[in-house]
Amino acid sequence: MVRPDPYQWLRDVGAPDVLAHLATERSFYDIATGHVASLVEELRSEMVQRTPATDSSVSIRRDRFSYYTRTPAGSEHPQLLRDLNTSGGSLATDPQHDGAISGGSARESDLLLDVSVLAGGSEYVELGLTAVSPDERLLAYSYDVRGDEVYRLRFRDLAAGRDLPDDVPRTYYGGAWNAGTFLYTRTDDSYRPFQVWRHRLGTPADEDELVLQEDDARFELQLRACRTGRLAVVWARSPDTNEVWVLDTAAPDARPWSVGGRRSGVSYHAEHALLPDGTDTLLVVTDDGAQEFRLMCAPVPRDGHQDASTWREVLPEDPAVRIERVDAFAGHAVLTVRTGFERRLHVYPLPTLLSGVEPPLVVRGNGVEPPLVVRPLFQTGTVRLAPNPQYDVDEVLVADGSYVHPWSWSALDLTTGERREAHRQEAPGHDPSRYVCERHFFPSADGVQVPATVVRHRETALDGTAPALLYGYGAYEYTFEAEWDAGLPSLLDRGVVFVHAHVRGGGEGGRGWYLDGRLSRKQNTFTDHVAVADGLAADGLVDGARIATRGLSAGGLLQGAVFSQRPDRWRAVVAEVPFVDVVTTMFDASVPLTPQEWGEWGDPRREEEFRWMLAYSPYDNPPPAGSRPDLLVTGAVHDPRVMVAEPAKWVAELRHTDPAWSPRCLFRVETGAGAHTGPSGRYAHLAYEAEVQAWLLDKLLPR
Repeated sequence: MVRPDPYQWLRDVGAPDVLAHLATERSFYDIATGHVASLVEELRSEMVQRTPATDSSVSIRRDRFSYYTRTPAGSEHPQLLRDLNTSGGSLATDPQHDGAISGGSARESDLLLDVSVLAGGSEYVELGLTAVSPDERLLAYSYDVRGDEVYRLRFRDLAAGRDLPDDVPRTYYGGAWNAGTFLYTRTDDSYRPFQVWRHRLGTPADEDELVLQEDDARFELQLRACRTGRLAVVWARSPDTNEVWVLDTAAPDARPWSVGGRRSGVSYHAEHALLPDGTDTLLVVTDDGAQEFRLMCAPVPRDGHQDASTWREVLPEDPAVRIERVDAFAGHAVLTVRTGFERRLHVYPLPTLLSGVEPPLVVRGNGVEPPLVVRPLFQTGTVRLAPNPQYDVDEVLVADGSYVHPWSWSALDLTTGERREAHRQEAPGHDPSRYVCERHFFPSADGVQVPATVVRHRETALDGTAPALLYGYGAYEYTFEAEWDAGLPSLLDRGVVFVHAHVRGGGEGGRGWYLDGRLSRKQNTFTDHVAVADGLAADGLVDGARIATRGLSAGGLLQGAVFSQRPDRWRAVVAEVPFVDVVTTMFDASVPLTPQEWGEWGDPRREEEFRWMLAYSPYDNPPPAGSRPDLLVTGAVHDPRVMVAEPAKWVAELRHTDPAWSPRCLFRVETGAGAHTGPSGRYAHLAYEAEVQAWLLDKLLPR
């Protein structure tokens, strides 16, 4: 099939005519939104007021020091600090960090890193990694000042407070200390992390040693250190296949050994566990013969590669429980799971779990459960294991949050389940009791019940009179957990109902929920999103004539698809950095991430897959002229995930196919430093959010 593409020229982002075109689009956006400038400032001011002037994180305890971040008053970016531990091994309660208190005794906290200083003259800066050495004398850190996710890796002597001469360019996320050396990942020209390198401190980066290379362009490499401090884990990842290697971090020349080989269609990951008798094992979470995953154990490969025949089942698959990951501690294993569209933590005694006898379960209600089940503290909220770098502990930090509850951290006793508050995120002037969060279900076209989290001000009735903003994503089995945002109350306080549609393709309902919204079944994602909007209107919950929808990246694809397929449903659509030129991008293996994405969307070189992608690709399916809602599109010149040409081409095609409507289509493009998720810095991001909200409110609540 021949596909004429009159806007292919926009893919040459460095060309002067393309840059001039994008600058013109941004100027048009600035002019077209000038009438809401006062509302933008009003919203931004509200959001800033809910943000503490000085903001501190929970304190994360290591052997000698406890680490936390603090964003000083007036600063866009955080600082990394630490306090000397002065008490026993239990996790500290909230220290109310003000730079003068540590562990109950008066002293100045040590300032380790100031992100604002790293920015230099750039308006954008983002940390890639921070990794404290095992002896807590050195800090490995990386940062990006363009937004293209290419990071410069440096090393800091924490006692002296200055950087070492070592300087490693073009690194990626993830790293691990390895007997005085440092392991890191490096990207290829298409931004794919494909190599693991070893840097020896005090030597030039061009003398670094290549440890592992992934030649299959469908896979990317990731790297992390194990909590035990004994192993580093490297894994090659694609949408449905993984391979995992481990390295001995005590050996400066350690080689990576495969934990279970690579088998097409089998995903797995590994965690290191040390047992009281001095032996060790790997805990393996895998979908091998188990769609919702099961837990296995495997020996640690020390002298060569091994395959899955060495694995032994520890916990069989429960079709109602998706095991997402396992974390090992000295006496317990903590499983992060999803069940009933809710994230939970399942805690097992580690020695008993690995004993080879029936796993410990207790009878609760109509079934059996692990000895300890940790559920979210807040209705429709989430719970997660916080960073816990120490292995030999009997309590861990967990974090709870919701759309209206700022994050709250607790010290969780792994034996009793007792919680003790450790830290609470501040939100000045915000009262969670003023808002209501509920779960509703709406039938999709095939009868599947699609859950949606409905958030509103307590005084906003669900009687069909209020406008609504629908949010969706639905890809990669990723779940956008309910999370506090200082901007959301500004919408809720103005009577807008916020609805998060948990559509298929995401991970909310487990692996099966994801599989039912990818590849040939991708249309389910779009149908589910429309079904939630239609259900809200049909049930008389919101005003069906005033429903807007919003999403980012793959969620931007969702917005593009429902914009084309049901333009009559929406009052306004916000498509942020949208992946909308699906077929063209998936044809071009030189585009960042494309080969890795074939397992998610399909490979258009195969006719069947080409046709299902072409059927929903927003760039190839503009809606009929004269029927379109208002549209706001965003993009960034340096975005390595969704190239700016995608939204630029889409906007150009939409304008061409409906000239009378085109003034209602705006393209907010970042022509300077900027990233996939918008500006960096807490105030800069709030200002961006205020712009988007002002545009939406202008459509939903016209004045």
